[in-house]
Amino acid sequence: MSLHQTASWLVTYDIAHPRRLARVFKHLKKEGIPMQYSVFAVEASNAKMGTLMAHIATLIDAREDDVRAYRLPENGWRATLGDAMLPEDLWLA
Repeated sequence: MSLHQTASWLVTYDIAHPRRLARVFKHLKKEGIPMQYSVFAVEASNAKMGTLMAHIATLIDAREDDVRAYRLPENGWRATLGDAMLPEDLWLA
């Protein structure tokens, strides 16, 4: 994947303080789609994800909080169980 080619990313977080949690949630909501509590789907290039993670690093306390981004495979397999937050017929491109 080139630096500017977009891909699907899964961003997850565990934030210890409610104020930092709200800031991270608010910022990620501008960049992606909330999938579950503390899980967002983001469409972005490697460069944009680097910028996004660098900005999030300014919002958290690295000693207490944990934020992770995983690039999803292009033709990855997915399954869901239980009550989904989003409609089942919604597909992320």
